[in-house]
Amino acid sequence: MTQQQWGPVARTDEQDVAVLVIDHPPVNASTAALRAGLLAGVAAAARDERVTAVVLIGAGRHFVSGSDLREFEAGTLPEPQLPDVIAAIERCPKPVVAALAGATLGGGFELALGCDGRIARAGGVVGFPEVTLGMIPGAGGTQRTLRLVTPSRALELATSGERLPVERARDEGLVDEVVVSSLRTEAIRFARALEGKRVLRDLPVRTQEPGAVEDSARRAIAAGRARPAVVAAVGAVLTGTAVPAARALAHERAEFNRLRTGREAAALRHLFFARTAVRKANRAEAPCELTHVGVVGAGTMGAGIARACAEAGIRVTVVDQDPAAARRAVESLGGTYLRMVSAGRLGAGEAGRRLELLSAGTDLSDFKDVDLAIEAVFEDTAAKVGVLRELESVTQRGTTLATNTSYLDVDELAAALDDPSRLVGTHFFNPAHRAAVLEIVRGARTSDAAMDMAFTVAHAMRKLPVVAGVCDGFIGNRVYSAYRRQCELMVEEGAAPEEIDSALEEFGFAMGPFAVADMAGLDIAWRMRQRRAPGRDPRERYPDVADRLCERGRLGQKTGDGWYHYEPGSRTPVPDRQVARLIDESRRRKGITPRAFTADEIVRRALMAMANESALLLDEGIADRAGDIDLMLTLAYGFPEHVGGVAFWARGQDPSVLEAEQRRLGEVTGQGFRSGRLELLTATAWPVAGSPG
Repeated sequence: MTQQQWGPVARTDEQDVAVLVIDHPPVNASTAALRAGLLAGVAAAARDERVTAVVLIGAGRHFVSGSDLREFEAGTLPEPQLPDVIAAIERCPKPVVAALAGATLGGGFELALGCDGRIARAGGVVGFPEVTLGMIPGAGGTQRTLRLVTPSRALELATSGERLPVERARDEGLVDEVVVSSLRTEAIRFARALEGKRVLRDLPVRTQEPGAVEDSARRAIAAGRARPAVVAAVGAVLTGTAVPAARALAHERAEFNRLRTGREAAALRHLFFARTAVRKANRAEAPCELTHVGVVGAGTMGAGIARACAEAGIRVTVVDQDPAAARRAVESLGGTYLRMVSAGRLGAGEAGRRLELLSAGTDLSDFKDVDLAIEAVFEDTAAKVGVLRELESVTQRGTTLATNTSYLDVDELAAALDDPSRLVGTHFFNPAHRAAVLEIVRGARTSDAAMDMAFTVAHAMRKLPVVAGVCDGFIGNRVYSAYRRQCELMVEEGAAPEEIDSALEEFGFAMGPFAVADMAGLDIAWRMRQRRAPGRDPRERYPDVADRLCERGRLGQKTGDGWYHYEPGSRTPVPDRQVARLIDESRRRKGITPRAFTADEIVRRALMAMANESALLLDEGIADRAGDIDLMLTLAYGFPEHVGGVAFWARGQDPSVLEAEQRRLGEVTGQGFRSGRLELLTATAWPVAGSPG
């Protein structure tokens, strides 16, 4: 048996088949060393007269998971580059087979498409995630697919970031075979059965009915909000249908490099690395058993948490002070699942499994054997303390207790318990079953065991666990409150709510702050302001228009009026003259002469408020990393991902300009303003892992 080694690539022959084994843990990410090893291995096999075919296979769970994104931080990619490897495979006179396993994404999938055949282990996925990182496939991904699927389908794959199960990829012709037995054995068998080369770039582009690809292009651009990567991916596919393969491949590579070195791709890589850092840092040190969760409160949030548990495969019991409310919550979830089955969005078996995990309890004694008890009653310290004390008495000693709170002092809540170490904050976002992030609040006396349980919950629910220290609003709501307050101050100074919302939505926010307030309900923030009122410094500027709206029963969409008016059955905000009059009255009371604002001034002042508050959070140790803040804002608060978060935005600004804007922010805000150390936003430690797989 021939044995050779080229860095992370080793050759072990099986008679007439050269098997090149890729061993580059943890996920076989494509690096210069790996690509050089593949080049050397393919070249050696091509020269060896005993070899009739070549197999590329991963040593671990993956084939090649994707490119190592750390290489993309440099201006020029290190040699050899992936197109060089694929060109060598295509020139090799012997058929080359890719044996796929695990996640074969991006450059890994392009490598596989550069081979003459593809065989996959069942359960894996393939796809092109580049568009989610502000780029397009750059080694033939938009071109070789055109020879296997229709242009419309190639366009969908390039613009959606879809992860395609290998079984479906086989049905579509992107993978030749899927096997459940030994991948190595089956790949060798498959390679021997190939009758010569099958170079995809030499095959004709698939055809489809006239106008179909143009319609698909329009839909893709609309769905992708015309982001540069989506437009470029559409252009690359359309180019591939019109010009020879060599020219189309050169165009694709040029577009890939243009986008890779752009600000948007850098922002999205920043979020990717920040996510990786969070997952590495925030995980359970000791395994936690999590089979049964108790949830107190059958309102919107309690029901949402219960749904998140059931969909994570965790048995959950819901208890409410009104037992009928708990029953209605469980029955409502059951109705939701049945409607999903009827609509074809959920299998009947999965719906039944979820329903079996859901139950309504009669009182807190039903929690005596739970692994975790989560209180999700309304935001009131006394109410939460009462529930937590009772939970401490009915659950087993050491059972973790969690409080779902958006603003309240977790240390104050914990102080009411005999064992405060059992309590951890778990701030779920609405809707709880879909939100991508879980804010975990670490109290001064929260035990490691309680933190481990919170991390276990986040992992089970597939939520990113962002840890926050104790303060009013933690990370997300504290930054958002600073942002919203500056927007309300700008309204006092002359900007209309619709002007502010329009400017920030144009910048990229999912919704403006006033539309968000109406959607959430103005009474929630009103109660928070009332709670804070006794400690408010009377010298501070206090925008009071939101209070006046609440006093008049204008609570947002649910009442038909808030910052905007809403027609019956509509969620479209309509500027309201009554609101304009209330704003004018507030200005007259305070002696404020209104002035005009530009959209740029609105956006920069709002972002400066967020950046300043983020710097304070880092200085106080409430947030562990600047990237944590960016993840929280983009995943839970509608901050535009293509900007990378407020810390990444600040990192790209002229420091002297930021400092001047911070001074002006302090001047207009007045009493109580604190300047954060903006330099803290630039400190980022990147993780070791760097592949999107």
